[in-house]
Amino acid sequence: MGELVTERAEPMKTVNVIQGTEDWLRARAGIPTASEFGNLVSPTGKVRTGEMVETYLCRKLAERWTGAPLPSTYSGGGLEQGSLRESEAVPWYALTSGREIVPVGFITTDDGRFGCSPDGLFEDGSGIEVKCPDLHTHVKYLLDGGLPAQYIAQVQGSILVAGAPEWTFLSYCRALPPLVVAVQADETLIETLQVALEAFCARLDAGYERLVELNGGPPERALVEESDDDIIAW
Repeated sequence: MGELVTERAEPMKTVNVIQGTEDWLRARAGIPTASEFGNLVSPTGKVRTGEMVETYLCRKLAERWTGAPLPSTYSGGGLEQGSLRESEAVPWYALTSGREIVPVGFITTDDGRFGCSPDGLFEDGSGIEVKCPDLHTHVKYLLDGGLPAQYIAQVQGSILVAGAPEWTFLSYCRALPPLVVAVQADETLIETLQVALEAFCARLDAGYERLVELNGGPPERALVEESDDDIIAW
């Protein structure tokens, strides 16, 4: 992967939660996560500005304030269906590749500033990202033959968080052959992600301090917990 990420990356921390559960959603609430890094950096490595970044900042601030996730696309049957198929895809890859895959819930950098949710980790510290798309989407992935653009920031971001040399991308669909892509660290993109994340986290801290000032003190978490049904959509 080169010297860049080795010098920058902090030792990672593992949060022992099950992906898709309330504990997992709470673990990732209020901090940038790799599946959302596309809000900060484009697939071509450009730092984003404008409404997308501002909306993402406000969502993360709201999560940090409440200590809970906001309603999102992680709710509902789509996540359950994807998880079921991923329970087939990961064992399939482990069997056909001969590589042991260790399940993991959520990992963060040592300082906890940002994280990712790999679908598994290998012995060398690299990981795997599994997608189980609709049939027509999987067809497109197969024909294109590489890492889909919408997952570039997520996969490179996972490499950054884990301090890994590479990542495996797997698109799995029962009706067609799977797509397996070995993704090497893009040092230029990872450096851009690092800079964008540091700037975003600084704004996140400043925004939280401003909310505390406006509120006359930190949030009353007990009151927030009473209204969890209004915060989380299952």
